[in-house]
Amino acid sequence: MLRITELKLPLDHNEAALRSAAAARLEVGEAEIGALHVARRGYDARRRSAVSLVYSLDVALRDESTVLARPKPDPRITPTPDIAYHQVAHAPATLEHRPIVVGAGPCGLLAALTLAQMGFRPIILDRGKVVRERTKDTWALWRRGILTPESNVQFGEGGAGTFSDGKLWSGIKDPLHLGRKVLEEFVAAGAPPEILYVSKPHIGTFRLVTVVEALRVQIEALGGEYRFGTRVDGLDIAETPQGRQLRGVILADGSHISADHVVLAIGHSARDTFAMLDQAGVFLEPKPFSIGLRIEHPQSLIDTCRFGPSAGHPLLGAADYKLVHHASNGRSVYSFCMCPGGTVVAATSEPKHVVTNGMSQYSRAERNANAGIVVSITPADYPGGALAGIAFQREWEQRAFTAGGGTYAAPAQRVEDFLAGRPSTALGGVIPSYKPGVTPTDLASCLPDYAVAAIREAIPAFDRQIRGFAMGDAVLTGVETRTSAPLRITRAANGESRNTLGLYPAGEGAGYAGGILSAAVDGIRAAEAVARSIVTDETYLGSGRSRQQMPQP
Repeated sequence: MLRITELKLPLDHNEAALRSAAAARLEVGEAEIGALHVARRGYDARRRSAVSLVYSLDVALRDESTVLARPKPDPRITPTPDIAYHQVAHAPATLEHRPIVVGAGPCGLLAALTLAQMGFRPIILDRGKVVRERTKDTWALWRRGILTPESNVQFGEGGAGTFSDGKLWSGIKDPLHLGRKVLEEFVAAGAPPEILYVSKPHIGTFRLVTVVEALRVQIEALGGEYRFGTRVDGLDIAETPQGRQLRGVILADGSHISADHVVLAIGHSARDTFAMLDQAGVFLEPKPFSIGLRIEHPQSLIDTCRFGPSAGHPLLGAADYKLVHHASNGRSVYSFCMCPGGTVVAATSEPKHVVTNGMSQYSRAERNANAGIVVSITPADYPGGALAGIAFQREWEQRAFTAGGGTYAAPAQRVEDFLAGRPSTALGGVIPSYKPGVTPTDLASCLPDYAVAAIREAIPAFDRQIRGFAMGDAVLTGVETRTSAPLRITRAANGESRNTLGLYPAGEGAGYAGGILSAAVDGIRAAEAVARSIVTDETYLGSGRSRQQMPQP
């Protein structure tokens, strides 16, 4: 088949127009076209008065070679790439120690699924609960202000991505099309088939719950074993001539599981686990991240600004945005995790802290649009070692808890008041969606001065791109601190920890992903690295290891 890209059609075209446009691009008669499949469908809204759809199509022709052999080939016509997933290994008949996956978020789920599909029967350890029990605990915080530290937005089956917009796109380089495997596995587990071809696929929280459950059923059917309520509190590491070698994990109840291949997919908020890794001597290093606030506008305003008279069209859905501003103080300010037709949610995992995040259902039908407006932070802002970024995050989360009144209500402020530097005493026409509630106040006390200054400069700049962005009654809610892990569990080229053989850091918690899709892809890569290691001659057998000694920190 041939892949046609950048094929534009009017928003309300009929089905026949797609085949006609494909034939015109290929310069063949329509009768020459056999099967035609939509590989991707996006939109171009740069002209709001004439929003168009943009397609990539896979087309079967009677004579493909003639088209490809033309003297002046069209770069928008190429052979359809092989996007099928190909397993890298199969489990040996005997396996002394089953691989362990720590964490059942997107990264851990796809690592476990990939290992199970190759026959390795992984053991999955997660400190939280199964997704439906976890959902009840999460709603207890949102509705009654009751936090369960081991079962919340951050911890439990499905990971932090379960309570989000369920976005399934990423800007990562993916030459092996591992992202396609992720989407296909999600569809097989009950996700809408359209995520395979729309340019910005999403699922939404409720549908993600059923997908996560279906993936668990499949992993268990393939020999995988889940253990919920099981926190890893230590590593068993032996010093060998080849370097530090992982021999197993130590659980919170003091028990030990032998393992020499462990995928560490702990997510960006497992702060006690980061401390344990640091104490165990695993190489960690600080990395940049971002902090800021959530902003809410009427979704109708965003729709109109982005789509003009096409706002509300069913193929477009609720409009999103992506904004960046380089402030005069040297800070970058950008929109993060934009949730069309969604809600702002309580996302803390620690008592007496307030953390915000955004969430949408599949319908994206809530009245407000929300997004993080966050400011870049570098290790220079929090000197003190690999764990210093965690202390930095905690400081502002605790301040937000105090500013909100000490009840898990969040501090909030009208945009007009925030820009003027005065506290809000009441809110206006935009009703905040955060539960368990908000307290009007001054958000300047909840962020560093340089972040406040940068956001105050950015909001009017964003208003020049989206008219109404700086509307007085738009609501800011604090604070957004969990944009990514504040450290990296550095790994070598083969996927292992830089200084601990057998430990495979992966996903957001390791500092190598950001979002559901990129974390899931990184989980597949980690599983492949484990599989290759296990089946390599004499690597798994323990005599004369073929791995090169890892560099020491």
